[in-house]
Amino acid sequence: MQPIFPLIDQWTQPAGIALAAVLIALVAHRLLRPVMRRLSRFSTVLSTVVSAGERPMLFVMPLAALLVVWALTPDDLPGIGSVQHATGVLAIAALTWLASSIVQGVADGVIAAHPWDTEDNLEARRVQTQTRVLARIGHAGIIVAGFAFVLMTFPKARQLGASLLASAGVAGLILGIAARTVFGNLLAGLQIAMAQPIRIDDVLIVENEWGRVEEITSTYVVLRIWDERRLVVPLQWFIEHPFQNWTRRGAELLGTVLLWVDFTLPLEPIRREAQRLCEDSKDWDRRVCLVQVTDANERGMQLRVLVSSASSGPNFDLRCRVREGLIDFIQREYPTALPRVRSDDDGAAKHTPIAAGHMA
Repeated sequence: MQPIFPLIDQWTQPAGIALAAVLIALVAHRLLRPVMRRLSRFSTVLSTVVSAGERPMLFVMPLAALLVVWALTPDDLPGIGSVQHATGVLAIAALTWLASSIVQGVADGVIAAHPWDTEDNLEARRVQTQTRVLARIGHAGIIVAGFAFVLMTFPKARQLGASLLASAGVAGLILGIAARTVFGNLLAGLQIAMAQPIRIDDVLIVENEWGRVEEITSTYVVLRIWDERRLVVPLQWFIEHPFQNWTRRGAELLGTVLLWVDFTLPLEPIRREAQRLCEDSKDWDRRVCLVQVTDANERGMQLRVLVSSASSGPNFDLRCRVREGLIDFIQREYPTALPRVRSDDDGAAKHTPIAAGHMA
């Protein structure tokens, strides 16, 4: 008796074997997952890699089992070529996902092992910056490679690629000019990852804006401005333009407070008061607290108070505290030493106080 559905009858055994192989792969994945977690628990990087690769492996293992089954299936089975091709494309996509997840897992592990929210975080910020930039470049390379491998499984796509390469003279020049900015940012990302003129959480002055590096992508840098705005700057800008990095070698910072006062103000009480204000502040790191006369003109003299802090944020707060405290001290103890405009009226010297707003 001839079978009613000969195609189904021919596929019954291979399909059953394929289903069994998929089930075995899923069971193996289920059993290996806790084992891999236990083996990797002693390493932060391995632990994050295992966690990141669990979901992709849920697809990679069954697809790999199917590829083995289809490879052992007779080539004269109707439709086996299309099934093998489809399974291969899915396997490449799953492997691309797995590779990208592994790269992300390594990056997350390295970042977790080097937290930057510590007092001295220069090394951690250096490692995190390199890791984030290289991870993004790795993601892009893996996706491009995966897409290329998928295209190579299609004969017509291979022919199209060969034709494009053969006629890539003018087209390649046009595309190169059009993609100059993209490739420039990519190369700038590699330079920043290696040379590290900027790092995550660095304090920068860019386009007269004060901000911290919040994120470094493969094409741009995000600065968190002090008033919660975000400044997005292309990576290539940092290679082609000068900028200020306040935390290049360390987070410690010196800050200045400038005050214009009258010549009659005694300096020693000001020095003692500045020292007292610094010692009373938790933002002072006990390195520098110095008062000097840095300028003078016909109206008065300029005092510069130099104070130090562990980082830029506390230094800004310390400068404000010292400035406010010294102004209050001068108004209370030496009110006549505020900046004045001097004039001569009928031979008598007159002293007319001017607004304290002239203080810097």
